[in-house]
Amino acid sequence: MQRLQELEKSPINQKTTLALASHDIFLLLLLAFQSIAVPPSFSSVVVFSLFQRRNVHLLLSVLLLAAWGAVLLVCRLYWMGNKPPNFSNSDNPAGDSPSLLTRALTFLYLPAVNMWLLLCPDTLSFDWSMDALPLIRGIVEWRNLHTVAFYVGLLLLTWFGLCTRRNVVAFSLGLLAIPFLPATNLFFYVGFVIAERVLYIPSMGFCLLLAVGLRSLYVRLRRRSSRTVVVYCSAAMVLLFGVKTVLRNQDWQNEEMLYKSGIYVNPAKAWGNLGNVLKNQGKMAEAEQAYRNALYYRRNMADMLYNLGLLLQENNKFSEALHYYKLAIGSRPTLASAYLNTGIVLMNQGRLDEAKRTFLTCADIPDENLKDPHAHKSSVTSCLYNLGKLLHEQGHQEEALTVYKEAMRKMPRQFAPQSLYNMMGEAYMRLNKLTDAEHWYKESLRAKPDHIPAHLTYGKLLALTGQKTGAERYFLKAIQLDPTKGNCYMHYGQFLLEESRLLEAAEMAEKAARLDSGEFDVVFSAAHMLRQASLNDAAEKYYGQAASIRPNYPAALMNLGAILHLNGKLQEAETNYLRALQLKPDDTITQSNLRKLWNIMEKQGLRTMGP
Repeated sequence: MQRLQELEKSPINQKTTLALASHDIFLLLLLAFQSIAVPPSFSSVVVFSLFQRRNVHLLLSVLLLAAWGAVLLVCRLYWMGNKPPNFSNSDNPAGDSPSLLTRALTFLYLPAVNMWLLLCPDTLSFDWSMDALPLIRGIVEWRNLHTVAFYVGLLLLTWFGLCTRRNVVAFSLGLLAIPFLPATNLFFYVGFVIAERVLYIPSMGFCLLLAVGLRSLYVRLRRRSSRTVVVYCSAAMVLLFGVKTVLRNQDWQNEEMLYKSGIYVNPAKAWGNLGNVLKNQGKMAEAEQAYRNALYYRRNMADMLYNLGLLLQENNKFSEALHYYKLAIGSRPTLASAYLNTGIVLMNQGRLDEAKRTFLTCADIPDENLKDPHAHKSSVTSCLYNLGKLLHEQGHQEEALTVYKEAMRKMPRQFAPQSLYNMMGEAYMRLNKLTDAEHWYKESLRAKPDHIPAHLTYGKLLALTGQKTGAERYFLKAIQLDPTKGNCYMHYGQFLLEESRLLEAAEMAEKAARLDSGEFDVVFSAAHMLRQASLNDAAEKYYGQAASIRPNYPAALMNLGAILHLNGKLQEAETNYLRALQLKPDDTITQSNLRKLWNIMEKQGLRTMGP
């Protein structure tokens, strides 16, 4: 109470100092608000013209505030590229409404809701976007009574401030109203419906007003019992707010509890964020259910559709993942990451033409009015990288290089380029342009010195050009960087095989197959190397393992049949040859091997009928 009395009697110089200090407050607000920069001069002129019309000193302060606000506004516009910020429709549904009446009634209602949060913070949430606060679409809606009550109360407080000489009331109203103005959609549309963070500074003005009111009530009451009631009520209010603070702090202990606490207010957003948390915790089934719950409340959330598709893709549910990626694209046609993963899934399913079209569509998305421009550019670059890789695998090296160069032009600064550079080196190597290939391998290693694929590909190039010692050094460096990666041992084993170091090559092949036992290419190559080293029993083991990984791959079945043939297991060999021919009837090598096998079986009496 003593502080309030001191503020009421404060001299002009102290108030001027307070006005100057508000520069910093407005600067903090400018940085804190994600959506808008409003010059503080407008608000300052209104407040001080109401309460201090004849004060020349404050007029100078207001002019200084106006100049400072103009500087901040110009800087903010410059940083934003002279464009207003872009928000999705769900961030502020009222701002996107085509109805002027709906916008007006809803925007007038929002300050009343914020005041209610100060008066009775019973229902709180980390996010009030989307449909957390339904739009007011007509005059007859009962929530308009709240709006009327709020503005009547505000007018009464303003009248009281005009009539009284107690400056603390004017100061409290200014502290309550001015910092809140940017959040009212009065000057620009903001990127939220309600944001509890914008009430931090206004809450100080609210507390001052409450203290002034309680003090005035205490002074006016003459009876001791009445004053005691005021004191006890004040203490009870402080206690209740303290208990609410403790309970709310429990919700903020971790992300999972916070998002669960927001399900009542904004179920779509809360379930979606909870799904992300559960996924990071490895609770995949619960995360999937959380995403589906979010989509139950709001079916057109592109990010949520994409997240569910990504989760399903990671769980090898490719067809269902593809379905949700396409829904995400339908909901937001500029979501480049959905195109990227759609193309990857289509590649895995062997639908290469569709994958190409998807990657090309992604590359043509305009980079304007995007929610996250940096993530968009990274996804577009990744689409071009995968398109180039697909063309490279199909043998179209010149086309692949053209796509890689386009990816380099569109590549954002934060994109990690080592894989792109390495693939450019691979394309040049296929074209026998070894000098260019070496340049890009070195660029890849310069971008990321511990990039294992570049060590392996550069090692292959050195081996091809006769620099055997340097090649072996790069292969061994790759193994040193990640001793658990079977692919490194596989490349080194292939190098040893070409150098006729058969036993060492066989050892590397077996290590590779043990480490990457689920990777078909590694296991199949290991079996092939063991066969070349004449270790047929070990080769049989890994050919069988490769065939179990891809049971419908003709080459795996044919090679398994061949090694069984060599190992004298004729009937098993016949079974695998026949299965391979069912999958690929025109394979002349398998047909030739099968005829040779039948000749042997007839000589041994194992087969009595011709083909």
